[in-house]
Amino acid sequence: MATPALTLKSLPLFPLDTVLFPGGRLPLQVFEVRYLDMVGKCQRTGAPFGVVGLQAGREVRAAGAPDEELLSIGTLAHVSELRQPQAGLLHLRCQGSQRFRIDRASRLPHGLWVADVTLLPGDATVSVPDDLRPAADALRQVRRQLAVRAAAESPPPAPAAAEDAEDDAHYADCGWVANRWCELLPLPLPTRQQLMSLDNPLLRLELVSDLLDRVGINGGQR
Repeated sequence: MATPALTLKSLPLFPLDTVLFPGGRLPLQVFEVRYLDMVGKCQRTGAPFGVVGLQAGREVRAAGAPDEELLSIGTLAHVSELRQPQAGLLHLRCQGSQRFRIDRASRLPHGLWVADVTLLPGDATVSVPDDLRPAADALRQVRRQLAVRAAAESPPPAPAAAEDAEDDAHYADCGWVANRWCELLPLPLPTRQQLMSLDNPLLRLELVSDLLDRVGINGGQR
């Protein structure tokens, strides 16, 4: 007998013009009252909120703007770091975890969206095949270059070395490699959403590798 899908009731949502991938990191600057309250409650309880893409509407509420329309699949976000540089402003970093599908969404009187959602299975662990190794090798090189640049601008604390070592194991995994490329490439929101929504991590990496071939990042090695 199949295991019933796990559901969450009244998950608070943060609609954005971006896509959060499982395992990804997302910096946010929060100043709207509806989200200040939400983030505060999530921080105190350790509960996640949902990041979901906007099909219509704007991230910040404005008079005369079209109504917000939400895409159907999003990602749970957990607050990993929070700072309040001044009253009414929060800077936070979030970590993406599990994807979800919105079953029913509603907007509360003060503007916050909440939804009953079904959690989607995480990516199966699929080893990167030989013909897709150039995508994994190129990702490692790009991430190293970005790490060097970031260290030059702001020297990292000692634990960063442990994070780099942990990353090594991920470069053999289709889903992780594909997700990290999706975060780095300048893709339009519909393309990011389509790739994030795919349940097959091998197919996701194949599509990403095709994109890399088009811009010459794979070096024509496939």
